[in-house]
Amino acid sequence: MFLILVEFKHAFPVLNLQLRRPSWLVVFVFLLENRTKKTLGVSNKGKRVSLNTSNLSHIPLSESKGLISLLNVIKVHETRSHSHPNAEEDKVMTRKQKAENKAHEAEQSPKKPKSEGDNGHANGKSSEDIVAEFEKVCTAVKDNLSTEQMREILEANGQDSSGSDANVLRKCQDLLFYGPLDKCPACNGNLEFTGIRYSCTGSYSEWASCTYSTKDPPRKQEPIKLPDSILNSPASDLIKKYEDPSRRPRKVLSIPDKPFTGMLVSLMGRLSTSHQYWRKEIEKHGGKVANHVIGVTCLIASPAEREQGGSSKLAEAMEGGIPVVSEAWLKDSIEKQEPQPLEAYDIVTDLAPDGKGIPWDKMDPNVEALESLSAELKLYGKRGVHKDTKLQERGGKIFEKDGILYNCAFSRCDLGKKLNDYSVMQLISVPESNLNLYYKKGKVGDDPNAEERLEEWENVEAAVKEFVRLFEEVTGNEFEPWEREEKIQKKPLKFYPIDMDDGVDVRHGGLGLHQLGVAATHCKLEPLVANFMKVLCSQEIYKYALMEMGYDPPELPMGMLSDAHLKRCEEVLQKFVETLKSMKDTGPKAKAVWSDFSQRWFTLMHSTRPFIFKDFQELADNAAAALETIRDITVASHLIGDMGGSTLDDPLSERYNKMGCSISPLDKESDDYKMILKYLETTYEPVKVGDVEYKVSVDNIFVVESSVCPSVDEIKKLPNKVLLWCGTQSSNLLRHLHRGFLPAICSLPVPGYMFGKAIVCSDAAAEATRYGFTAVDRPEGFLVLAVASLGDEITEIKSPPEDTKSLEEKKVGVKGLGRKKTDESEHFVWQDDIKVPCGRLVPSDNKDGILEYNEYAMYDPKQV
Repeated sequence: MFLILVEFKHAFPVLNLQLRRPSWLVVFVFLLENRTKKTLGVSNKGKRVSLNTSNLSHIPLSESKGLISLLNVIKVHETRSHSHPNAEEDKVMTRKQKAENKAHEAEQSPKKPKSEGDNGHANGKSSEDIVAEFEKVCTAVKDNLSTEQMREILEANGQDSSGSDANVLRKCQDLLFYGPLDKCPACNGNLEFTGIRYSCTGSYSEWASCTYSTKDPPRKQEPIKLPDSILNSPASDLIKKYEDPSRRPRKVLSIPDKPFTGMLVSLMGRLSTSHQYWRKEIEKHGGKVANHVIGVTCLIASPAEREQGGSSKLAEAMEGGIPVVSEAWLKDSIEKQEPQPLEAYDIVTDLAPDGKGIPWDKMDPNVEALESLSAELKLYGKRGVHKDTKLQERGGKIFEKDGILYNCAFSRCDLGKKLNDYSVMQLISVPESNLNLYYKKGKVGDDPNAEERLEEWENVEAAVKEFVRLFEEVTGNEFEPWEREEKIQKKPLKFYPIDMDDGVDVRHGGLGLHQLGVAATHCKLEPLVANFMKVLCSQEIYKYALMEMGYDPPELPMGMLSDAHLKRCEEVLQKFVETLKSMKDTGPKAKAVWSDFSQRWFTLMHSTRPFIFKDFQELADNAAAALETIRDITVASHLIGDMGGSTLDDPLSERYNKMGCSISPLDKESDDYKMILKYLETTYEPVKVGDVEYKVSVDNIFVVESSVCPSVDEIKKLPNKVLLWCGTQSSNLLRHLHRGFLPAICSLPVPGYMFGKAIVCSDAAAEATRYGFTAVDRPEGFLVLAVASLGDEITEIKSPPEDTKSLEEKKVGVKGLGRKKTDESEHFVWQDDIKVPCGRLVPSDNKDGILEYNEYAMYDPKQV
């Protein structure tokens, strides 16, 4: 197997790519020549940025005896046609960012108003006339009907009558003018008017609340039922006017919503525009302005106020826990026609007396990325004492009784109810002290608002009993059946356990930046191999991988999940894929299926920025590939263990021996080295982003012989052998070397998964390099060069097969034809009968294919 290390000059585009896995490998590490720190692109949601990690060095491997593997370090060179920066360079994103941008694009962009004719107004009335009529009805209802009468009207027409007086008033005014709301078209639940849009209060399943929301809801085409008490009201004649469905107008969508309805806002200090201007704007958009801060929704202030120490008004707001935000909140709320989250515009919470912070999901994505990479993991595994207890400093350990470790972590994601939080509960025994019960529940990064308690218990049985009670309160299930048999039933709005394994998450146990140099210096391995092991055992590559995917909460050990939990996630994903294949519903019903799965998924795999999957590509990038990466990181965590102690006793050699493979640098003067360079250079295409081109060069090639993969001699006995490229993230490589390559976990009609559960390679280095996920500050990446047998029968396909199960069962070799192919006249043979499809990339006859380059699928790991 060959491993190749490469380097880029600027940020290599982070493309929507999945993991590739073959056996005979060559790994490339990509290194940027210009190590200038640069921001990757930022948009409204989900953006992550990487830091400058010059401590990550090139990666080498060690000796091999049978199977050849080569590691090359590739350097990317930039060609720029202009000296000024290109705007497109700032659009490079992670897989998670792309998915969230796509998912929220329509939601975050201001809506274009529809023309009046689009709304089908009754009797040819104009929008202005309808708005005037509606305001007249609203005034009549408010002035002449009591809250009890309004509740009677709602109940008589099958509507929810609960809520505050103001909420009941809004719902009743809407009903009497536009008609009673019909059932939710997605889940058949009840729709409710929130003042801006209509949202469903129902649920899809015990895992997920309904996320259906609209500004133009379905209405019952039946007369409004009016209680007798209303008929004698002064407003009865006006109300009766709209009883008949044929006389009701449709809601005027062309008239902008009022984002500040029901809000009281206070202004302070010197703003970019006068207070008088903002007072008019706020009142125009439904709100009111107060000169005090008591009871206001928020205080608008300039960031300069905090630098100048602020005023008594600012101090009063901070003491009262009132949000203090920039005037950008006003501008954005007006522009997008709905109130924006106050937390995202906060300017003073870090100054608050209690050290209040901002939840990660409300932070600027750049700041969140920095927080994630610098955060210390608080819970590293089943035996890990939560960092916030500070009991580990006193020798605290997780209490164990009858084979049960009293340490549980939970997650809950319900997008319909806007819930996305975690919970942790532990019993901790401390030497010469009582048993301690620790409980915490909240959102990542929002510690001041978290529910948290640490209690000493003199009576052990009482402490255990309280722990069990808390478990049942949090999950709705009994504790022992879960711990002993993993039997649990998800309950609506309850948490679900994140099943931790007994080990140390590599984000805690891996080498820290300050340990890398010393560890490599005291390593007895060949220097290039020691350097390679240093990178694979560092915390950084795993932190970056989880950060880029958004599965990086420091409160939960996402790199130390049990096999049972990972299997549960895989089953949920595969069941959803099968549901999609047989689904005939469209519209709201289809969206409900996607929403239900998304909420299940992000409950099982906690993310700081959950979203609703919209298509197969998002599913591949953010579910399938993410699960495979977390699975591989968990394997790395077990192999690396805890390296937090002394590095003088050569921990790198110990981990190298555990890997079960031999790794050795390939001589740069050898024919094999030159052959691989030629294969790379010939089948690689520079990636162009705007006016910048990104190229690659090899730094080192390593030969790898793994005990879990077939040897070269064994592969030579098989038919149709080809030398092929495969790409992998650095975070996945240790697992590949230690356990071998696994097929994809599911079948999806997108590149990387269209062959089903197969090991996928390519004859184009241009395809494989995409899977390195390098960036401006992390240019190192790996390529794997694998010898694969395609078997006696090779099936060629131009589009995703409808059924991959027959291919998986027959274990035939499959070649997916790309829009480009390697020039067959330049192919040659290596080591007697191994075909090397090295040739210039030229257009193929499959011009409309889904694949850009040829891909090869093998279904039996023994063929690779």
